[in-house]
Amino acid sequence: MKLTAERIIDAGMAVFAETGYHGLSMRRVAQRLDVHAGSLYYHVPSKSALVRLMADRVARQAYEAGTAALAELPPGAGWPERVEAQLVALRGTLRRHPGGAVMFADSPKVLSAGALALMERLLECLRDAGLPAEHAAVGADALLSHVTGFVLQEQSESPSVAVGVEEGLALRERFPLTVAAASTLGEDEKYARSVRLLCAGLGTLLA
Repeated sequence: MKLTAERIIDAGMAVFAETGYHGLSMRRVAQRLDVHAGSLYYHVPSKSALVRLMADRVARQAYEAGTAALAELPPGAGWPERVEAQLVALRGTLRRHPGGAVMFADSPKVLSAGALALMERLLECLRDAGLPAEHAAVGADALLSHVTGFVLQEQSESPSVAVGVEEGLALRERFPLTVAAASTLGEDEKYARSVRLLCAGLGTLLA
């Protein structure tokens, strides 16, 4: 099969999912593709370029998913609903890629056009809502950072710790509010509510 940049990105994302950033190398990507490492550089000149392409792919997919989600909203939907639609789509995209949150977190640093497009549309949404410019940039960054952090926790591979009955009762007695909050909502509902809370906070700053 002909070697292309898209195949290299596919292989890079697979290696990244297994090893993380520090384990990603052009040599490992070449091994996955069963080619010599030198042949990769004609299409992708360096590891940093590959990371940029990977991050951009994830961000572009998220942008397209956000576009579809916005199109499904009823006419006249308010800015909070438009923000929520974009962020729900972003979470869904990141969750489909092992390590997707890590790649997305790095995407602004590598100047991913896809990530910049996501930020631009979110800023436009907040601007059109009437949020002053000095708050819109921080607000949009906070919203995207929230999504990244939420998915990072979801994609964490830290082993769960078994808790015995007695220990569980002791924890419930010592931290009743925290234990109750942890067992009340599913992840999807908790995520949606967290986005709405952030939007409610931003709403207090509307001009």
